[in-house]
Amino acid sequence: MAVGETKVAQEECKVVNGDHASNKTKIDNLKRSPAPNHFTPTICVSDGASKFTKVLYNLTPAELYEQALQHEKGSFITSTGALATLSGAKTGRCPKDKRVVKDESTEQELWWGNGSPNIEMDEQTFMVNRETAVEYLNSLDKVFVNDQFINWDPENRIKVRIVSGKAYHSLFMYNMCIRSTPEELENFGTPDFTIYNAGQFPCNRYTHYMTSSTSVNINLARKEMVILGTMYAGEMKKGLFSLMHYLMPKRHILSLHSGCNMGKDGDVAIFFGLSGTGKTTLSTDHNRYLIGDDEHCWGDNGVSNIEGGCYAKCIDLSKEKERDIWNAIKFGSVLENVTFDKHTREVDYSDGSITAYPIEYIPNAKIPCVGPHPKNVILLACDAFGVLPPVSKLNLAQTMYHFISGYTALVAGTEEGVKEPRATFSACFGAAFLMLHPTKYAAMLAEKMQKHGATAWLVNTGWSGGRYGSGKRIKLSYTRKIIDAIHSGSLLNANYKKTEVFGLEIPTEIEGVPSEMLDPVNTWSDKKAYQETLLKLAGLFKTNFETFTNYKIGKDNKLTEDILAAGPNF
Repeated sequence: MAVGETKVAQEECKVVNGDHASNKTKIDNLKRSPAPNHFTPTICVSDGASKFTKVLYNLTPAELYEQALQHEKGSFITSTGALATLSGAKTGRCPKDKRVVKDESTEQELWWGNGSPNIEMDEQTFMVNRETAVEYLNSLDKVFVNDQFINWDPENRIKVRIVSGKAYHSLFMYNMCIRSTPEELENFGTPDFTIYNAGQFPCNRYTHYMTSSTSVNINLARKEMVILGTMYAGEMKKGLFSLMHYLMPKRHILSLHSGCNMGKDGDVAIFFGLSGTGKTTLSTDHNRYLIGDDEHCWGDNGVSNIEGGCYAKCIDLSKEKERDIWNAIKFGSVLENVTFDKHTREVDYSDGSITAYPIEYIPNAKIPCVGPHPKNVILLACDAFGVLPPVSKLNLAQTMYHFISGYTALVAGTEEGVKEPRATFSACFGAAFLMLHPTKYAAMLAEKMQKHGATAWLVNTGWSGGRYGSGKRIKLSYTRKIIDAIHSGSLLNANYKKTEVFGLEIPTEIEGVPSEMLDPVNTWSDKKAYQETLLKLAGLFKTNFETFTNYKIGKDNKLTEDILAAGPNF
């Protein structure tokens, strides 16, 4: 397949090295010539039966580098060999611009209304946006097509096709999805789900249900996703994750926003946690195998990674802090929205940026990315209020309560004198990607934990001895000792006592961790301030959970009552 030719559409004709647009060829005369040893499918998506003019099908990273460097302004090779790119004005997801088609089926199945991330659109509006995306992609001299898979469980893997107008989007998804073999491509057939990424082109903001020039649309009946008005690559990854949150529960498989690793003896641990809780750091352990860093399924055969790559934030990244991630940013990796030295091409990680790389770039990755049923389920919270214990053992109802709550706390601001923590709740530790009501995922989690004998733990990686501004962050070395005790099973045999208000079971002793800090009240010099802060956080939990109290689980509603009783009591 020829890869260095022709003009690009007006918005894409911004070339870095040499103007290949000077070799202009009429669209009608372009032919799709497959690369050696590659099968190129016939792709026809327009209702008018017009075909994409030139399909660059499942290109290799080297070929995609050439395309990006030649035709996509702002693309460079960094000093370590990664491809640095720009996503334009949008440097993050646009949850307020995400829409899901509401039809007879999804109206009954999906989570709508208060607290839900699912904002409705109708079939007609979806088709208008789909037509806009397809016609834009058809107007380009070439499009990039990836045929790949998600979910390492061979019995439940999903075939996905990504059609995009940018080489860096193709490379991003090459890294993030499971890569196909030549034999799999020849027998790929019809995909289970297709993404049309026309992110360079805006949607019409005057179209019904639209509120801006950006729109990310999912139609579950048509098994399609359309992206307009944003080039941020993460929209594709998270769109597929939303799809899995819909498809997998139908197969009695639980989809999880979590990290996952496995010990040498086959013991699997799942890590839940919002940004800043240490999920990536704690799930990446040189003494354990990495199954995955972000998205997983828990089915009848055990756990499986949904993705074929890792997606990491690089803010203040250093070789000392995150050696594996640092070493993974090499040829084949994508760096989105980084700044770097114009001469040396050395990246400045003090600015916000994101990287995507194949999971094989992590030395202790387990390939294939599957494992047995989890032994431990770890819920991470960075409690800036400083009142949650460093570790608590949860019963089943408490697990469901804290899983549905998805709590962490962040500092409200960095301005001088601002020290008030801000509580953040995200249902199931990933509310933005849920399709069904959170209690459905929580019930599945409890069922699987009970069936396979897993134990749940709430681990606070935040503050001790006072809230942010007066207390101190719990040392990472102490948290690692706690996690090691969970993995080894020694924490199960510890002596426990119950805390007030939250009713959490906390150990009285852990090797390598000061015993006095295991109960947070011991570390606060001002006991009255501790009590006031504890009650404040408990009230925030109660208020947040009001969204879920009216949802009934089971015929007799007993499970709902048990979950509510597992919350703070004051």
